Amino acid sequence: MTSPAPSIQFFEGISEELSNVSLRRNPNSGVRSVLMSFESLKALEKFNSFTKQFTNALRLTDEEGTINVEPSSVKFIFGGPEGDDLERVDCKFEIERQDHWDRFMRFMNRYAEANGMAYGETKKSTGN
Repeated sequence: MTSPAPSIQFFEGISEELSNVSLRRNPNSGVRSVLMSFESLKALEKFNSFTKQFTNALRLTDEEGTINVEPSSVKFIFGGPEGDDLERVDCKFEIERQDHWDRFMRFMNRYAEANGMAYGETKKSTGN
């Protein structure tokens, strides 16, 4: 039996393709924040969002099961000559508990491996 491919869904049955993820930790509180970016959403194509059930959460599914995450914000960034071309969607949420963080990281490692993504440090600006 094969394991299901890791997936990210806003709408039931419509897997989205993650473009980028940024992980941060507040040094004072220890709370970790996750910013997931999507260059497009399949849920918006061909009116898919009107034919599928909205899950009220971001669903992260892999061989361990499903993680339901309620985003603290979802931003749609538009551009192009008329300002109406979707450039990306940013979805942000926080993780406070260490066991939830560990589970999320296991999911992200599986998702990255299945989708050819690699981890990389962000270069800090020197201000020059």
